[in-house]
Amino acid sequence: MKGLTTFLDKYIVPPLTVLSENTYLSAIRAGMVAIVPLTIIGGLFLVLSEMPWSVWQNFVTPYKGWLEIPVSATFGLLAVFVCFAIAYDLGKKFKLEAAVSASMATLIFMMLQLQRGEPVDGELGALSLNMDGLGSTGLFTAILVSMVSVRFQKLLNDYNLVIRLPKSVPEVVYESFLSLVPMLLLIVGFWGLRFILGVDLNDTLQQVFSPLLQALNTLPGIMVFTLLLTLLWSIGINGDNTLDAVVAPIFLMFLAANVEAVKAGEPLPYITALGFITSFVNVGGTGATIALALVMINSKDAGYRQISRVSMPTQIFQINEPIFFGFPIVLNPVFMIPYVLSAMSLTTVTYLLMDFGLINKPMIHVPWTTPPVIGHFLVSGGDWRAAVWGVLSILMAMMIYYPFAKAAERQRLKTSAEQAKEKAN
Repeated sequence: MKGLTTFLDKYIVPPLTVLSENTYLSAIRAGMVAIVPLTIIGGLFLVLSEMPWSVWQNFVTPYKGWLEIPVSATFGLLAVFVCFAIAYDLGKKFKLEAAVSASMATLIFMMLQLQRGEPVDGELGALSLNMDGLGSTGLFTAILVSMVSVRFQKLLNDYNLVIRLPKSVPEVVYESFLSLVPMLLLIVGFWGLRFILGVDLNDTLQQVFSPLLQALNTLPGIMVFTLLLTLLWSIGINGDNTLDAVVAPIFLMFLAANVEAVKAGEPLPYITALGFITSFVNVGGTGATIALALVMINSKDAGYRQISRVSMPTQIFQINEPIFFGFPIVLNPVFMIPYVLSAMSLTTVTYLLMDFGLINKPMIHVPWTTPPVIGHFLVSGGDWRAAVWGVLSILMAMMIYYPFAKAAERQRLKTSAEQAKEKAN
C-alpha cells in the first residue's frame, strides 16, 4: 500500500491537480455553476406544465403555452448565458474588465448564430437568429468563443495593441476604447470564418465531440466515467472538479434535449442527462456514502460510530467529506473497494431501469444538495417509482458496504483490545 501511495503521489496526483486547477477549465466550471439557477427555474415551470397527474393535466392544459415561456427563456438560451458567464470569469482571472470581456464574447457568439433566409425576388433573405444555436446545440460554440475572445483580448492588452485614453477620462469610456481593437479584430475574424468561408461552428464542434456525446449516453461509457470519478476521489483528488469542465456541458446538453422532448410530447432521448449522476448515483454523496454511515451508525467501534452520526446531517444533503476523510475512505483499500463498487452498481442498475422505461429519465435540474429520494422524485419529473428506487438504492449500497465495514470494525476492535492489553501489562 505504501508503494502504491508513493506512486500516486509522485506520478498521478500532481498532473491531475494541475489539470483541475487549469485557468480555462476552472472558468468553464464557474460558467456551468453560474447558470444553475436558470435551469432550476426553468425546471420548476416545466414541472408545473408536465406534472404526470391526470387531474393536474386537465387543469393546466389551457395554460401550458404561458408556462413554456420561462422554460424557453432559460433552457432555450443556455448557450448565451454560458458564453457570458465563462467569459466573465475568465476576464476576472486575467485581470481584465470582466463585464467588457463577457459582453464582447457574447456579441461574437450571437453574431455566429445569425442566418439568412431564402432570397426573395433577387434580394438577400432576411437575417434571423438560429434559436437552436442559442440553446443546447450552441454550447460547445459558446465555450470556444468565450475562451478565444478573452484570451485574444488578454494578448492584445499584454502587447499594448489597444487604444488607451488618458486616465482622466471616465472609466467607462476608458474601458470601452480599450476593448475597441480586440472587438473589431474578433468580429472580422469570426465574421470571415462563418460568413465568408462558410464554417458552421455549431455543426463542426458537434461533429468533433459526437463520439464523446454518444459514449457518455451508453452504459459502458457512463460506467467508465463513474469509475474514473470515484477512483480520483479515492486517491484524494476532487473528481468532480477535475472532470466537470469536460462533461458538465455534455450532461447539460442532454438535459436541455430532454426538456425539449418533454415540451414536444416526445420520448426523452438521453438517460445520462444532468441529474443522473448527482441524484441517482451520488446518493448521499459520491460513492453513496450515506449507506456506509447507516451501516456504521451503531458500530461497536466508538470512532466509526461517532463519525457516522456526526456526518449523517451533512450526508442527507449530499455532502460526505466528514465520513470520506474521517474513516477515511481516501487511500484506504478496505473502503475504496465498496466505494467504487457501490457507485458502479447504482450506475448500472439505474441506467437499465431508465432504459427499460421503469423509471423516468432526468428532465428537471435540482440542486445537487437535494436529499436522496426527494431528488430522485424531482429529477424524474415527479415519478414515484424513481423515489422508490431511491430508497432501494440506499439499501443496495448498504449491502455492498456491510461486509467491508464490518471487517474494518473487527480489525479496529482487535487493535484496540491489543493496545489495551499491552497498556495493562
